[in-house]
Amino acid sequence: MSDQIGRSGGEDILLRTLAAAVQDQRTVDEQRQSIAPLLEGMSFHNSVRHDDDRGSVTELFDPRWGWHSDPLVFSYVFTIRPGTVKGWGLHKQHEDRYFVLSGELELVLYDPRPESSTCGKICRIYLSGSRPRLINVPKFVWHADHNIGTSDVVVVNFPTIQYDHSNPDKYRLPLDTDLIPYSFAGAKGW
Repeated sequence: MSDQIGRSGGEDILLRTLAAAVQDQRTVDEQRQSIAPLLEGMSFHNSVRHDDDRGSVTELFDPRWGWHSDPLVFSYVFTIRPGTVKGWGLHKQHEDRYFVLSGELELVLYDPRPESSTCGKICRIYLSGSRPRLINVPKFVWHADHNIGTSDVVVVNFPTIQYDHSNPDKYRLPLDTDLIPYSFAGAKGW
């Protein structure tokens, strides 16, 4: 009798928990490529890594790829310590083009562009040194870089214009701004 009650109670628990559950959504297509929507004007370029018994060579940027219409005019490397966020930042005159060399980066973007089909949307992209690829951040898109790994993340940026020290094309909002509908849940940074 108690065994029957136990099974009945177990079925009830199963039914109640399944009724409250939310099924995971599909994240890749048949070729196992991400189907996560990007903001308007964003794109990836998967890079090539060549490995042999001595080590590896990874191609970072080649204009012959035709990936981006703007030429390579400037580059720099930046790092972010574990658990730290750099952002929110926006550029009016140029795009960023990121390539993660090592570590794990969550790139969070917010599109405030009124003419954009993705206006008001948040986009989260995960970049890692173990999957070499480029991604661009369009002009007028707020973005923040969050190190979600356990070591420094190392990023090469190929912005579409050279940095102007006398008049930086960089606009900032605090991480906890009410103007962007996203929370980094107490992560440190600015």
